[in-house]
Amino acid sequence: MAPFHISVIRSVFAASEHVAPQLAGRAAFELFCRTPGPRSQTSGERKAVARARAFMDEARHHRLRTHFGECVAAHEFRPQPLEHPGGGQLATVLVVHGWRSRTEYMRAIVEGFRTAGYRVISLDLPGHGGSPGRRLNMANAVAAVRVAADWFGPFAAIVGHSFGGAVAVNAAAGSVGALAPVATDRIVAIASPSSMPRLFAEFGRRLHLGPRSQSSVEAQVERLTGNPIGVFESSRQLLNLPLPVLAIHDEDDREVSADEARAAARAGDHVRLYLTKGLGHRRIISDPEVVRRTVAFVGERQARAVLH
Repeated sequence: MAPFHISVIRSVFAASEHVAPQLAGRAAFELFCRTPGPRSQTSGERKAVARARAFMDEARHHRLRTHFGECVAAHEFRPQPLEHPGGGQLATVLVVHGWRSRTEYMRAIVEGFRTAGYRVISLDLPGHGGSPGRRLNMANAVAAVRVAADWFGPFAAIVGHSFGGAVAVNAAAGSVGALAPVATDRIVAIASPSSMPRLFAEFGRRLHLGPRSQSSVEAQVERLTGNPIGVFESSRQLLNLPLPVLAIHDEDDREVSADEARAAARAGDHVRLYLTKGLGHRRIISDPEVVRRTVAFVGERQARAVLH
């Protein structure tokens, strides 16, 4: 049985379909964008942040202002060792976390690239980690990636986990009309959703939204991004984005189905699929083999550049 407050919210949205569907859609969209407050951290999350304190102390911290006027935190990690055996520092990699996450949770990925000789920029998306606010959506997330590219790009790769992987694809594809596409040589999407329309449809079902209210929700997407919600299908975007892409997903992911990665892989041979087993949605980003494959995939481009 759903908790009482969820049942009340569903009843309100169901009734609003008949009297104020536009208002219901706007309210539902704002609910969708609402990020967890600092007090909602679990004890496990607080411990993870505390354990990563020394790691974060190694970074150079930046405050960037996006196209939409929001402030986002970017953390710059220098390579270890400072000079790569092949002769100097390699290129820069951008790391983007997912919903209810932050740079500290991406530590294994960041350290993997640092050890391989890359400079790493890790973003805290709006309303997460060191970035203020209580609102996150595709538009302001892509704006965060865009301003990071302006300051630190171009990127050898953008590596995103969960929502961050979808953000990486949309930033490279230029799906937010007010923002220029972000230049990157490669994309790694780990445990990432591929279909925003499907995500919003599931959200609408959970809230018991009627068809007119659902249409109003989708209109908010177009208002913010300049594009209808149907544009935000990674499999379709990747057809027209011939970058090498690595889609990594766990078969036992209960938050985002592995079918999302399979759908992305159908875009063409430039999208590789790597499936794991038993890691779930969150432990996957700390798995040594996932880190190794991620770094190796990006390193293929660097190796060819050296040979030429």
